[in-house]
Amino acid sequence: MNQPADLHNLSPDQLRTLVMQLQETVTTQAQGLAERDVSIHQLQTQKDKLTHELALLRRHRFGKRSEGLDKQQLALLEALVDEDIAAIEAELERVSITPQQCERKKPKRQALPQDLPRTEIHHEPENTNCACGCVMTRIGEDVSEKLDYQPGTFSVERHIRGKWCCRDCDSLVQAPVAAHIIDKGIPTTGLLAQVLISKYADHLPLYRQEQQFARSGVTIARSTLADWVGRCGVELQPLVDALREQLLEQAVLHADETPVAMLAPGKQRTHKAYVWAYAATRYSPIQGVVYDFRPSRSGKESRDFLAEWRGKLVCDDYSGYKAGFTKGIIEIGCMAHARRKFHDLHVANKSQIVEQALDYIKQLYLIERELVELSPEQRRQRRHEQAKPIIDQLHHWLIGKRQQVPDGSATAKAIQYSLKRWDALTRYLDDGAVPIDNNWVENQIRPWALGRSNWLFAGSLRSGQRAANVMTLIQSAKINGLNPQAYLKDVMERLPTQRASKISELLPHNWRP
Repeated sequence: MNQPADLHNLSPDQLRTLVMQLQETVTTQAQGLAERDVSIHQLQTQKDKLTHELALLRRHRFGKRSEGLDKQQLALLEALVDEDIAAIEAELERVSITPQQCERKKPKRQALPQDLPRTEIHHEPENTNCACGCVMTRIGEDVSEKLDYQPGTFSVERHIRGKWCCRDCDSLVQAPVAAHIIDKGIPTTGLLAQVLISKYADHLPLYRQEQQFARSGVTIARSTLADWVGRCGVELQPLVDALREQLLEQAVLHADETPVAMLAPGKQRTHKAYVWAYAATRYSPIQGVVYDFRPSRSGKESRDFLAEWRGKLVCDDYSGYKAGFTKGIIEIGCMAHARRKFHDLHVANKSQIVEQALDYIKQLYLIERELVELSPEQRRQRRHEQAKPIIDQLHHWLIGKRQQVPDGSATAKAIQYSLKRWDALTRYLDDGAVPIDNNWVENQIRPWALGRSNWLFAGSLRSGQRAANVMTLIQSAKINGLNPQAYLKDVMERLPTQRASKISELLPHNWRP
């Protein structure tokens, strides 16, 4: 241990040096205390905010019930509120702790999996004697298979931890239990994955799952299921954040949005919230989609998500994206939207004028089908050789026809849409990594359209974002050819022990069974 210096024996220079060292030490300690105070204040602020939100949700859940909702809606809302409560409690725990076109073929029925157990049911004639009096001989058989289903089977894992004791020193040793995504809970990750997939992929509300489990002989309260869903939503957030970071490293992204009804606790009506979807292109080395649940369709929502990203954004003509185009983001138009304008006219009145436009655009898509397997540079070259002459012909045709049709007509509006966005619609010619349209991300929006008819609404921003998180992982797993239920099960097993720096290894495009 260092002895304190004898100040009487120090020279003036040594005293000055000692004073400077003490000043530096005091300054460093003061800075550390100030940073700690700021950190404590931030944690306390976050804790107060979560506590207030939790109190409001509990008051809504256990207070006077709204008479403006029917029983089915009320059951859905209560489950969503229970999920929110569980998610907030989990966060409070953290805060408290410091091809080419081919001929259409007739679809062929897929064979049933060979590993399924099979029960043989024999159908034989009651009498094998022929009417002529002879005995008939069996010469073969026809076999057909039908798929049967029995209610799901539950099983129990018994984790037996042996106690080992030393009689001399009275020490006790037990093997630790592996960390679990819900500590001290009864569900395995397999059961949690089943609940999440049923709710968010199969669009089965928790009260229906409760009924299914009861028919299988297992009683699990809806509030318990909601608690599991809420906690899983919190634990899976780092995976979604990591996927977002990797998507924002890509030079080209798709974007689209769709409305979802949202009900604020305590109110008797819904209003429009929006799910924004951002996806890598099919030409990208990283495949995935991230859903972002937001309270509005304001352009600020998109700018908040994209933040400092500056690349090429494939999107429709929605004005909310325009502000980003003034800050370095390059707009890529969607040829499918332009085609849709002409197609709607053709369907409505069989317009001969727009038929030529549809034919030009059809040729462009036939070329794209031939370029799918090529490299970006090869794709760019082929587009300039084959697609650009057609694009130029279409442009001249649009300009000529626009002068012939009256202002304000539906045909004029369809032509004007393409002419107004011509630069954005044709930028794909100069970059082989850019797709011709935004159809890819629109396909990723469809699960939300299916879910809306079953969920009826999102209970809050928190429950909406939780749905967005889980559906991000489910849909990204599908895009990467993975079984989403098996993926969720395995990543939830590995997530509690995975270091933060290694989270990206669990993403669907990196994950291996």
